Amino acid sequence: MADVRTLGQFQDALDKEMSWRVKEIGVFKVASRRNSPENKPFIRAGVALTYAHWEGFIKKSSEIYIKYVDHKNLSYRDLKTCFAVFGLKSRLTTLVNSKKSVSNIDAFEFLIKEIYNTAKLDLASAVDTQSNLSSKVFCNIANSLAIDTTPYDTRFNLIDKKLVEQRNAIAHGEYLILSGADFSTLVTEVLELMRQYKTDLENAASLESYRRSI
Repeated sequence: MADVRTLGQFQDALDKEMSWRVKEIGVFKVASRRNSPENKPFIRAGVALTYAHWEGFIKKSSEIYIKYVDHKNLSYRDLKTCFAVFGLKSRLTTLVNSKKSVSNIDAFEFLIKEIYNTAKLDLASAVDTQSNLSSKVFCNIANSLAIDTTPYDTRFNLIDKKLVEQRNAIAHGEYLILSGADFSTLVTEVLELMRQYKTDLENAASLESYRRSI
């Protein structure tokens, strides 16, 4: 992943991540309008690809944002709790799971001392799409980045029924009948969702929404 230290670099990284996905999905959208025997399987393949780009973009763009925040070199104390968790999760897990008092005491002492140090955010497992990016999983990811999910409420049916459910049916070898017009509408709506999330991340970075309010 390229460096994303400045706001300009962050926006460029999101633009690149979005543009190639739009072009690839667009190929299937155009092809789905043709009247040919290959139309139906092409549409089914297009649904699977559209889902792949939905999941891929949410995961990748979220990771780019976390890396951008990480390069700000802020202390854990200066970050919103949801971001601080990315660097302190292993110690928090110890507090939750360990039954040994010594381990819990050590973990808590570490948290107290570390809170004023420069945060080191762990990207390795920060964004988990669970290979099934439903509205519930999406909200979990967005909330972990302090992104308000209220504007997406009306899109949950699109995500769960029209996209994820149909993709799963195709992935499991079920026969799915979807018209070219329906597929075109699905692509348009999913791309709108991706662009909305991209805008939310850009606004969050610009407004420094990752900082803890004083």
